[in-house]
Amino acid sequence: MDGLTAVVTGGTRGIGRAVADAFAADGATVVVGARDAEEVEATVDALEATGATADGCRTDVRDEYDVERLARTASRAGETGGIDIVVPAAGVYHGDAGHTPTDDESYAAFDDHWRTNGRGVYVTICESIPHLTDGARVLVPTGSVASDGTAGYGSYAISKATAEAVVRGFAADTEYVVGCLDPGVVATELTGGHGRDPETVAPMFVWAATEADPEVVDGTVVGLGEWKKATR
Repeated sequence: MDGLTAVVTGGTRGIGRAVADAFAADGATVVVGARDAEEVEATVDALEATGATADGCRTDVRDEYDVERLARTASRAGETGGIDIVVPAAGVYHGDAGHTPTDDESYAAFDDHWRTNGRGVYVTICESIPHLTDGARVLVPTGSVASDGTAGYGSYAISKATAEAVVRGFAADTEYVVGCLDPGVVATELTGGHGRDPETVAPMFVWAATEADPEVVDGTVVGLGEWKKATR
């Protein structure tokens, strides 16, 4: 990933942080955004301590002006200018995973899930497009709840389905590779700490950003099985 610049929202925790670490370790310039400014600063310092080139700024993906600033920061961070990889990993879950049925959620929870997990992906891609390089890739984390109709995931699942629809739209309407990666259940705050260690699935994002056939990723959902089969 030498010479590539990646921007990662939600880059201070969970999947986003693991992906930021993996990209940096592979030589990319990494720019992170998250709501907590102190966590952003600490993450940038940690990445730079490994010898990586890194930057970041406080970013609430519900605010397009925050995301615009993040994209501009990322476009200036690398040596060649522009953004090569976008990972919109910022996400929220209001309630306990699996215990938020659709018919028992507040409008406030529904609205924030949609604004952060759905519209936030849309905004992140929109604001990145003016800075994307030829051949740039956008990789959106997703999960089976977006399509399986699993009980108890309510508006969170609806928001993830929205994100997948956003991905399909951009894949159809732009020349960029825009796809979803489903790493299975990953141990993050959103899952209550249950699942795989985020570090074990971060290489999936490195592969999708660099080695995967564009036609395999563009407009689709790539799962763990497909990744493992492709990298045997």
